[in-house]
Amino acid sequence: MENHLDNLRRLDTWRTRALEFEREVEKAVIGQARVIRLVTICIFARGHVLIEGDVGVGKTTLLRAVSRALGGSFVRVEGTVDMMPSDILYHTYLGDDGRPRVEASEILRLAATLPVFFFNEINRARPQVHSLLLRLMAERNVTAFNRNFNFPHLLVFADRNMVEREETFELPAAARDRFFMEIGMSTPGDQETRRKLVFDPRFHDVDTLLENVTSGSFDFRQIGNVARSIQENVKSSAALEEYVLNLWRGLLDPASVGVALSDIDVATLVKGGASPRGLASLVRAARVRAWLEGRDYIVPDDVRDVFVEVMAHRIFVDPIHALRADEPVKRLCRAVFDVTPVP
Repeated sequence: MENHLDNLRRLDTWRTRALEFEREVEKAVIGQARVIRLVTICIFARGHVLIEGDVGVGKTTLLRAVSRALGGSFVRVEGTVDMMPSDILYHTYLGDDGRPRVEASEILRLAATLPVFFFNEINRARPQVHSLLLRLMAERNVTAFNRNFNFPHLLVFADRNMVEREETFELPAAARDRFFMEIGMSTPGDQETRRKLVFDPRFHDVDTLLENVTSGSFDFRQIGNVARSIQENVKSSAALEEYVLNLWRGLLDPASVGVALSDIDVATLVKGGASPRGLASLVRAARVRAWLEGRDYIVPDDVRDVFVEVMAHRIFVDPIHALRADEPVKRLCRAVFDVTPVP
């Protein structure tokens, strides 16, 4: 009992630091409080992130601010159609003596201190590159120069080019499932925030803007231990667990629980996904959300708040709905909420 209380006190201290981290990031990124909260959840759940958003909404600024607030390194890679897996690991050049040289890439050199790796326009790169990235995400290590490079603190963030379709290679469903969350980031709707982004010179120089972010809100090297402690000490009641299992049933077989969508045959809508790994990710995220809200137990709102970002990209629907993107899945999620009794 005493050990449990000590863990809760320690987690309370870390919660204060996590909230301070969010405030630091908000110095550089305004009007994106929910996005920042979701990223914070992913950090303390140790989950990789696919960010969806138009060009110019501040995705790179957000991740640079996150990296600076964490006190760690930041590496960004641009996906290109001619990119090879080796391009992530090393580069070649001619030395002063005219002989070819091979050097480790930035990501390998910074492996031990790298909490944020941003793969920009991941669907520009070929499937071979995706395979290497997926291994890095799953195992947090790669092999190069006849040795293993470990990335103990790494989180991978990626975005996709959603405008151009030529020379792009979309991630297959199984690859998207490896991302803990898909987070949408759009232009803020608040008029005053928009005015600042357009007319306030502070937001026109990203490097200067990031100098306002205090480096190292906490030691990022301790996040792994804190993440484990959150999962061990934030509890779920039997009623909450039954609620999550009922939501799962609604996703797998929506017709059986009375879900109806006006223009979609729900009996044939879902073709796969919503796996045990997906539901385990949902519970991990809900525990972190509860902790950030100051509780050591999960409530239904914790599950509902992160549900779409954790689960929507893990539900695979009939290809006939492909042109409608994730819209049918998000409607399904809302309908499942409506028919599932809340404890």
